[in-house]
Amino acid sequence: MAVLAELVIRAPGWQRAFLIGWCFGLGHFTLGNNWIATAFTYQASMPGWLGMVAVFLLSLFLAIYPGLAALGAWLVLRLDGSGNRKGPFAFLLLALAFAPAWIVSEWLRAWVFTGFAWNPLGIALLGGYQSRGLAITVPWVGTYGLSGLLVLIACLPGLFWRLSRASAGFARWLWPLPALAAFAALTALMILPDRWAERSEGAVRYTLVQPDIRQEFIDDPRYYEGNFVKLARLSVPRSPGETRVVFWPESGLGDYIRDGYPPFLYRMYTYAGDPVLARERIGRVIGPYGLLMTGAVDLVLKDEEAVAARNSVSMIDGDGNLLASYSKAHLVPYGEYLALRWLLEPLGATRLVPGAMDFWPGPGPRSFDMGRWGKVGVQICYEIVFSGHVVDPRVRPDYIFNPSNDGWFGRWGPPQHLAQARLRAMEEGLPVMRSTTTGISAVIDADGLIRAHVPWHEAGRLDGRIPPPHEPTPFAIFGNWLPLALAMAFWIVALSVIALRRRRR
Repeated sequence: MAVLAELVIRAPGWQRAFLIGWCFGLGHFTLGNNWIATAFTYQASMPGWLGMVAVFLLSLFLAIYPGLAALGAWLVLRLDGSGNRKGPFAFLLLALAFAPAWIVSEWLRAWVFTGFAWNPLGIALLGGYQSRGLAITVPWVGTYGLSGLLVLIACLPGLFWRLSRASAGFARWLWPLPALAAFAALTALMILPDRWAERSEGAVRYTLVQPDIRQEFIDDPRYYEGNFVKLARLSVPRSPGETRVVFWPESGLGDYIRDGYPPFLYRMYTYAGDPVLARERIGRVIGPYGLLMTGAVDLVLKDEEAVAARNSVSMIDGDGNLLASYSKAHLVPYGEYLALRWLLEPLGATRLVPGAMDFWPGPGPRSFDMGRWGKVGVQICYEIVFSGHVVDPRVRPDYIFNPSNDGWFGRWGPPQHLAQARLRAMEEGLPVMRSTTTGISAVIDADGLIRAHVPWHEAGRLDGRIPPPHEPTPFAIFGNWLPLALAMAFWIVALSVIALRRRRR
């Protein structure tokens, strides 16, 4: 980012400034999103090599946003009118313009054409599992505001280098010291364990399961029963009569457990051909005082014919009753549905999730009051990456359940996904219970720290008490108006400084 800022300030024209930002974005997204290519290796409809082509083509579009940020910063700098790009003032002005431009570009990327909010730049300021780094500011500035702070920090080397060159004598050697001190403090903040975060325990007991069911077996009906047995063995109560919530991942349940489907579907996919028996055996697994929250697939019927599917979470109690269900609202384009089907299907394109039917979206974030098991908000897989859109605005939950199937995404995707779930916990002041098929599953407290986790490609379970929520954070109250207000404040300062300089001239 420091090099990008240096190149932007040296750009001779607005076209070059945009092109520099676009080239940066092309490299950034091609590298960071390479996990998408891995998903193509788990389907037979399209050749695997098409995965890297898809990553590159997607990056060609996503790179527009860094290009716009660079262009916006360059245009503000142009307003100064002095033409001097070598002095420290010009670089300070660039920093004040580049940070808000980046905030706005990431905010746009999150919703234009349904949005692709993956990997905001601010993740680089998130500390290790037991530290928050500069992300400690997220409850006040949000994720996009954190990205703006990173851009501001990245401009420090160029600013202090110019201040050093503009000084004479001994002062020339003093200017780099503040920059070094700032980076040392930031490094310590990201590495050292966070001792200011709360460590209290909640009242609701949980069992969180990671079965390590590999992607090549999860959608094959021949393995449904074996997958269920694996989940069941990892979910047995530690003691009889235990009141707890059991969390299973997305794609964790092969059975159709809703009533009212055509009988042949139950014979194909459901234990004993009966959804009631399927639910009852789940009840026996979790115990009479347990509640299971599991990923499942629901069907949309029309005249007894399935016309679409919903990626859902079902809540089943110890008596086998289906208490509630949530359907994923923010679906993955070309993963769960084929956008522009009329154009792409004749060309041989298909979606990555097996099956001919598209998934249909649900109504959006919802909270479910599950009584003694607490109020839960659900965000399935990809939904958790959308800052400001993960909590029901009408009813604040006690915790968020984030089931996911990250088996598609190789080594790069799961840690990126986990980091974004941590940012949602910080923004909202809510714990996140994250259960995945192959990892990384984790219990994230309301400060964004990881209380416990199961590593990638290991089977295991976590037991404990769900961490308590915080009071609503400023971000939970105002949402993305906060980072946008921060961007506006930066721009006001930059334009005020320009106006004062023009007046003096």
